[in-house]
Amino acid sequence: MLGVVSEAAPAKVNLTLRILGRRTDGYHELESLVAFTSFADRLTLHMGVPLALSVAGPTASQAGSLSDNLVLKAARTLADRVSGLRLGAFELTKRIPAGAGLGGGSSDAAAALRLIARANDLALDDPQLAATALATGADVPVCLDPRPRVMRGVGEALSAAVALPDLAIVLVGPGFPLATREVFAALGLTKGEQRGKPSAAAVPSEADALLAFLADRPNDLETPAIRLAPAIAGIIEALRAAQGCRLARMSGSGTTCFGLFASLGEADAAAQALKAKQPDWWVEATVLGSPDPGPGS
Repeated sequence: MLGVVSEAAPAKVNLTLRILGRRTDGYHELESLVAFTSFADRLTLHMGVPLALSVAGPTASQAGSLSDNLVLKAARTLADRVSGLRLGAFELTKRIPAGAGLGGGSSDAAAALRLIARANDLALDDPQLAATALATGADVPVCLDPRPRVMRGVGEALSAAVALPDLAIVLVGPGFPLATREVFAALGLTKGEQRGKPSAAAVPSEADALLAFLADRPNDLETPAIRLAPAIAGIIEALRAAQGCRLARMSGSGTTCFGLFASLGEADAAAQALKAKQPDWWVEATVLGSPDPGPGS
């Protein structure tokens, strides 16, 4: 086993997000087509030393207290479940903004579980990994094996991986986060309230069919998020006006919005135009599809 291993922690995008109801325990039932991008954080594990975490990178200042970081929570939770688990020191390079609806912390935690699994010869489908992922956070299970899937329940019910067409994506944020709990509170569902049922429709693998599929399945948190942060509406409008944009909406519980494009060239051009008009926005052009593991993996 190598002493140093590394994994990408890709940004998660909720291409759709239906809120089907609120359970009597207060948790919300959802249905979401989740995809990942080549834009990612990177997590490195140094074996043979005590458990620790250091954070650097462009968005490191947004990461918050190390004691609350999901990487350490995931590692400690798995260690409580697996006797004799070998751990080490993590180095996290942050690029994904915090609180942006891109699942950065959840993807980091999932990458930590993948690295620990490799270091301890645990299979990725080990039930202890799945249980730890869910105990760490609702979005961690879908990030554990970062391929497009439909996510249901509170995040624990995952479809098999689905095939998506090659699409480029522009991610845009206003530069400030929204708290997930505040957005769900603004949605205003009471305990036990139901507002929909899961869909049995297959996810199309051809671009035009997928875009039509997405257009019929919005992000139900977009409207309450806009009430809390009206700037989100301006971002969506700007993306929809960008040349080549096929569909634009908010991801997750905000504040990042995305536009889908047929090619990375179109996405890059749109991103540059948006940066020129709105220099205070965070803008990133990338493609759907998880990054390669990269050197040191």
